[in-house]
Amino acid sequence: MTRKKGKQLNWGVERRYEFIEFRLFWQGRINRGDLMDAFGVSTQQASLDLNAYIEQAKRNLVYDKSLRTYLRGKHFKPKYLKPDAEEYFAQLRAVDQGLVSSEQSWISFFPSFGATPTPARGVSPETLRDVLAAIREPAALQVTYQSMSRPEPSARWIEPHALAFDGFRWHARAFCQNDQVFKDFLLSRIVEVGDQGPVTAEPSADEAWHTEVVLEIGPHPDLSDNQRRAIEMDYGMEEGRAQIAVRRALLFYALKRLGLDTDPAARRPQDQQIVLLNRDEVIG
Repeated sequence: MTRKKGKQLNWGVERRYEFIEFRLFWQGRINRGDLMDAFGVSTQQASLDLNAYIEQAKRNLVYDKSLRTYLRGKHFKPKYLKPDAEEYFAQLRAVDQGLVSSEQSWISFFPSFGATPTPARGVSPETLRDVLAAIREPAALQVTYQSMSRPEPSARWIEPHALAFDGFRWHARAFCQNDQVFKDFLLSRIVEVGDQGPVTAEPSADEAWHTEVVLEIGPHPDLSDNQRRAIEMDYGMEEGRAQIAVRRALLFYALKRLGLDTDPAARRPQDQQIVLLNRDEVIG
């Protein structure tokens, strides 16, 4: 959850206040039973939490005797929660994908929800465990890796120092001792992990990983005025542009995911929708 900075409280108490505001903001109501179910606290503790919260924010909620619950006040202004639509969507996706149960989510009412399927990626938990250990140590790993540039798997020594997600797949960002360069290795293509060895490169030397590129995007110029305004709202643009920061090491994936990896003239403006305004600076 996105929290507002304020007076320091016991972490557990602050989480419960944040939960109260989450339920009030998104679902318009809260009662003792909600706190008891979400945090496993007693009836007495739930009452204490609600009463203490009311003392701080009397205008944020009103008690409805007929419903026997607290409703969001007309002048509701959260003190502990910074409402974020993306976080709400993330909880919906997490429940839909089975990553958390509906009981673990702070959402109590689930709207009918669907998402385009994401193919399961065959990352072995043992492989991930060994890569994480190498990052933590740090250490080099002897791996058997199936690349698309060779017909058969090959043995490599890699020095993982970070994980990267391209929107669909997880990679290990690592120094390749064979090629003497920092590159990405898809975790799902690591066929086998062998011995550990000493590292030969510093993660700080991975300039592409530590360098940030800013993509400046705008609506396709051939869209109508109303279509451009719609795209500006979609991407939270101000004055017809938005900035997206990305590590240079992940630039290829970011451009591909945004549909900016090809000539924008190759697609209809209604399909392309956005263009890269600083293409020469980013790609040139």
